[in-house]
Amino acid sequence: MAGKKMIAICQSGGDFVSDKDGTLSYSGGDAHAIDIDDQMKFNDFKTEVAEMFNCSINTMFIKYFLPGNKRTLITISNDKDLKRMIKFHGDSATADVYVIMEEIVAPDVSNMPASRSSRTTLSETVVPMDALDVVDDVVGDTTQSIMPLDVVDDTNHVGAHIGIPAEISPIFPLIGSNDEKNPKGAQQWQNTITGVGQRFSSVHEFRESLRKYAIAHQFAFRYKKNDSHRVTVKCKAEGCPWRIHASRLSTTQLICIKKMNSTHTCEGAVATTGHQATRSWVASIIKEKLKVFPNYKPKDIVNDIKQEYGIQLNYFQAWRGKEIAKEQLQGSYKEAYNQLPLFCEKIMETNPGSLATFTTKEDSSFHRLFVAFHASLYGFQQGCRSLLFLDSVSLKSKYQGTLLAATAADGDDGVFPVAFAVVDTETDDNWHWFLLQLKSVISVSCPITFVADRQKGLRESIAEIFKGSYHGYCLRYLTEQFMRDLKGQFSHEVKRLMVEDFYAAAYAPRPENFERCLESIKSISLEAYDWVVQSEPQNWANAYFQGARYGHMTSNFGELFYSWVSDAHELPITQMVDVIRGKIMELIYERRADSNQWVTRLTPSMEEKLEKETQKVRTLQVLLSGGSTFEVRGDSIEVVDMDNWSCSCRGWQLTSLPCCHAIAVVTCVGRSPYDCCSRYYTTETYRLTYSESVHPIPNMDVPALQDSSQIAVTVTPPPTRRPPGRPTTKKYGSQEVVKRQLQCSKCKGLGHNKSTCKEGL
Repeated sequence: MAGKKMIAICQSGGDFVSDKDGTLSYSGGDAHAIDIDDQMKFNDFKTEVAEMFNCSINTMFIKYFLPGNKRTLITISNDKDLKRMIKFHGDSATADVYVIMEEIVAPDVSNMPASRSSRTTLSETVVPMDALDVVDDVVGDTTQSIMPLDVVDDTNHVGAHIGIPAEISPIFPLIGSNDEKNPKGAQQWQNTITGVGQRFSSVHEFRESLRKYAIAHQFAFRYKKNDSHRVTVKCKAEGCPWRIHASRLSTTQLICIKKMNSTHTCEGAVATTGHQATRSWVASIIKEKLKVFPNYKPKDIVNDIKQEYGIQLNYFQAWRGKEIAKEQLQGSYKEAYNQLPLFCEKIMETNPGSLATFTTKEDSSFHRLFVAFHASLYGFQQGCRSLLFLDSVSLKSKYQGTLLAATAADGDDGVFPVAFAVVDTETDDNWHWFLLQLKSVISVSCPITFVADRQKGLRESIAEIFKGSYHGYCLRYLTEQFMRDLKGQFSHEVKRLMVEDFYAAAYAPRPENFERCLESIKSISLEAYDWVVQSEPQNWANAYFQGARYGHMTSNFGELFYSWVSDAHELPITQMVDVIRGKIMELIYERRADSNQWVTRLTPSMEEKLEKETQKVRTLQVLLSGGSTFEVRGDSIEVVDMDNWSCSCRGWQLTSLPCCHAIAVVTCVGRSPYDCCSRYYTTETYRLTYSESVHPIPNMDVPALQDSSQIAVTVTPPPTRRPPGRPTTKKYGSQEVVKRQLQCSKCKGLGHNKSTCKEGL
């Protein structure tokens, strides 16, 4: 796209607004236009923008939306990012660019630019009390205590940086250190209670007004009476005369303050607990910020509310408040399950050729959901090798569950999502069902190689459902099982050596190499040797495996896909699936745009691998023959069969890229090495993989569903609920399989140290 020019419409000073469907729109501010091209340097562009808006280049962020995606802002931070923005906008003459100024947040100083270590805190402008949950104010709630704000002496202590520009989320301004007795966030609430005769529309409104009033005036209170038609409250401090009584006006629902003694002889509460802050109150305070910053952490909520309102929450109160706020923003988790019938219909309606199906149990509770988009199925069948990786990731949503996934490798060895399922638990039966659905939507001309765990019923299900396919055991899971099954007392160093030999045996290309690795294991432990021999090497060792894994030995190849799930797995089920859909849509769009710029015959990574093999050719000698078999001499003597695309080193067979021996022969006979590469590595096939698009799904709000008479199936949440405490995280990628054992420095024995050694007794 050399010479590509466009106009960048730079906007600053406005606000981003989140619409109901999750998209963002920008309103207000100023706009200026700049001519840019794909030769412009980012620093030059940034300097020109800074001069235009008269701002500092060091406190400025430049962002844009991908065409067709108004949910995620993309940051421009270098020359490559700027070129990509121009490329992504294709033939468009303009591109909208948003200039965001970061502000410095400091005590007693306003309207000053912010350092990157500053933290956006709570704001007095966001307190939508009408969304509060009345359930939190049950009749039995007898204690409401409001904490005085602690004095903050260290004016530089503004909390941890939460990673979002202040101008995007100017939600929670910081309290000045000289205003401890009058928290800035509560200043607006000082007159929510005015005195006798003041009326409220309900008991709930009175309670909330009273809570705000107490927070603003820094005292604690206790309910003496608290029911649906009367409320009597006194100051929590012993002997303090402050008191208020409100009751319902006869024949109405109005609540009126009948008595009030506004005199305080105390200095507020001295307790340090946060019982005064109900979950709904916390949710109402943080909801708007959570909308802009979904990863708002409970520990930051605790710090912000303490600093802004003088209330000390514990971690669980903050976490629970966040859960309620999330449900208010995202919709009900329970209702999301009931949306599944219509949601599946919409997926298949907007993406013809896709499959979205679910099942329930006898009690109508959710059992499992399968989703495969047409763009993914088409891309796999047309442009990907017949290789699928099966793995799972635990979900941390309210109702837990597990996501099962099948991913493939594109021609550039990038992750390509094919299909996924959400199930109540990871069981043999659910994996069997997932594979049945997968079988119904994919058909390839050659057998599929699966890389997956041999447990969880996968060995039996793959063999039964995909007859004639190959099952390569995941080397990571196999190694973990290997370590667990060893009964002997082995030191950390010995275990490490056995794992290294085990991996070497798996990657060994020929049987003789494999046997040498096994002998090395046998010299350490006969038990370990027997385990390896009995572990079906024909399903995991390159020397004996009959399928084509192309060098991929573990099932966690799809780490990119699992990271998407980790970003969305706390959402209600329909929203989680839609986030994954959006990620797949963006992935296809970006890789299609990238590949349109390639000028090589093979994909970049394969071009690099071919070049490395080509560089080895100069030291090789080829002995020509009249047939298709050639002898190649170098450090070893190898035999190359051109008709069968094979070499005795087995490098060609294992990767489908010609090895250095094959390239030497091809060069001698006057052919091109490209003619001996798998078609799946070509740029043309790669573009075919990403030629179809995933389409958006219309927004489905809850009222529309409730009015729909065509939804006959009721789906309720699964009976599983998330247990208390922080959920565990399943880690992907290379993991340390061997855990270090204690070794005594006195007797060199295992399992104890010198302080507990009994050798000298």
